[in-house]
Amino acid sequence: MLHLRLWSTAALLACLGAAGTAAPRDVILLTGSGEETRIATVEIAEDGRYSVTMAEAPFSDHFLSMRPFRCIAGPDKHWCHLPYPYEIRRDISKDLTDLEYDFLFVWKGANDYGINLWNGVYYRLEEQAGTLVGTLHEVDLDQLGVPPEAGNLRPLRDKDLHQSDPESHWLPQLVIR
Repeated sequence: MLHLRLWSTAALLACLGAAGTAAPRDVILLTGSGEETRIATVEIAEDGRYSVTMAEAPFSDHFLSMRPFRCIAGPDKHWCHLPYPYEIRRDISKDLTDLEYDFLFVWKGANDYGINLWNGVYYRLEEQAGTLVGTLHEVDLDQLGVPPEAGNLRPLRDKDLHQSDPESHWLPQLVIR
């Protein structure tokens, strides 16, 4: 199971500004030079439950390896969102893992025809001065092709994630603010 980074519910939700009906927070992907691309909004309730609304732009539809993907086209790579295909609680009252699972991506070369799930992107989130900052980790997402065992809602483990060199990818950081 993925290492749990436990948080005090009150402290985490206070840092995120979740009080009653908190304003939606922007989810942004950052290039290495700091250019921003807003990809979604997140609304977080007082109890830690949340909802995600993916943005229409900047994504475009692609049919890759016999399935549809929503991708952001970059100069050398495309970043394709991979919605987590199994049950997810969408609750950050104990840790941020559910939120991390909502922002799984797979990259592909701009001129590649298909997509390879071993080119998975996982943003590990941590709170920094009231903002959630996701550090890019590489992960083989082929393992999501088989449903997890009953009761195992989080099949990706620490040993599956490999911190990436930020300079080796187009969008090395995800920020929620």
